[in-house]
Amino acid sequence: SCVCCETCSVCFLSMPCALIILLSIHVLFCFGCVCISQDTGLYYDRYLREVIEVLETDPHFREKLQTANTDDIKNGRLSKELDLVGHHVRTRLDELKRQEVSRLRMLLKAKLDSVQMDHASLLKQFEHLDPHNQNTFEAKDLELLIVTATKDLENFDAERHEEFKRYEMLKEHERREYLKSLDQEKREEEEKRIKELKEKHRQHPKVNAPGSVDQLREVWKETDGLDPQEFNPKTFFKLHDTNGDGVLDEQELEALFTKELEKVYDPKNEEDDMMEMEEERLRMREHVMQNVDLNHDRLVSLEEFLKSTEKKEFNNPNEWETLDDTKPVYTEEELQRFEAELQDREMELGRRAEKLRQEQELLKERSKALEAQKREYQQAVMEMSQKQKEQQALNRQPPSGPNGELQFQQEMQKLANEDSQGEKTKTLFTL
Repeated sequence: SCVCCETCSVCFLSMPCALIILLSIHVLFCFGCVCISQDTGLYYDRYLREVIEVLETDPHFREKLQTANTDDIKNGRLSKELDLVGHHVRTRLDELKRQEVSRLRMLLKAKLDSVQMDHASLLKQFEHLDPHNQNTFEAKDLELLIVTATKDLENFDAERHEEFKRYEMLKEHERREYLKSLDQEKREEEEKRIKELKEKHRQHPKVNAPGSVDQLREVWKETDGLDPQEFNPKTFFKLHDTNGDGVLDEQELEALFTKELEKVYDPKNEEDDMMEMEEERLRMREHVMQNVDLNHDRLVSLEEFLKSTEKKEFNNPNEWETLDDTKPVYTEEELQRFEAELQDREMELGRRAEKLRQEQELLKERSKALEAQKREYQQAVMEMSQKQKEQQALNRQPPSGPNGELQFQQEMQKLANEDSQGEKTKTLFTL
């Protein structure tokens, strides 16, 4: 039965780990159920996860998953089982594909509308589905999805190494540029400081070769809290098969190297680079996989693990060389090409910045012109308003006389004359 934890949104019974790896689904196993919860980093991650979730609801397909091996998945035999799934499953898969096609159309339109187009990326958008059939999800779609996810996984480590190389070259470029900006005395002081930091970084305990008996016994003692003299490979395997699927995946293997990495890297120390630590972790995992993963399925089975403990290298490994002991991850020629790329980008950014500055100046001029025009309109409106008020005032005045004087002024003058005449008459009577 499937016992689900409270935080699970999608829970299934135990799924073959090979399918999870090949489909690049990062899973969390809790209480015997599989919870698809984290982003794989693939550009079609959501579509991939939703297809897996829908297929897992079909009893027939689930049964085939339980018995499928790596070859069945890779060679496309599993994809043919799609014809036997239920109608409601096919309907939901059709809907998912139409949604994905719609998403790709929007993405392509956005790229086509931009000034610069990466045509390789445009073509890549269709590698994980059949673009010729945009309405229904067929066996070919499942096969393409599996093949693309498998290929992307195989290229993932190479891409991580390339990203680290570019990071190291950028760091060296910035160091050189900073030293150029200093005078002779300060440059010598800075070079001395950098040298001291490098020497301090090298002063660390011995790093055991990953996958060796010394390295595993240290994990057994420090992490598991067990007596190193009682080290048992089979028990060790089961202890660190954290999801109980019978294999050690890449994440479970990388967790074994934490104690070794902590000998060299401390996030509190200025001289320790955490990006280098992750590169070292990747190197350790690749080393173990190369020596232990016999069928190259990116998983370590119990049988493979036990066979590795029988090898001579398990008890007498070569001393592990850290990144500090190996050659730089780039050559001087690669650094020069990288710096040339940076210079070209800076020039391009400078041209864009100048273009934006010119556009900004043009906008300012247009803004000034619009502001002046606005003031003219406001002045014209005020003048028109004033004229309307004057006209309204004129319309409210009484009629004028023959000489232009207002009639009410004539009446007032007449009344004044009459009053004056009456006063004179009164005076005569009094006399």
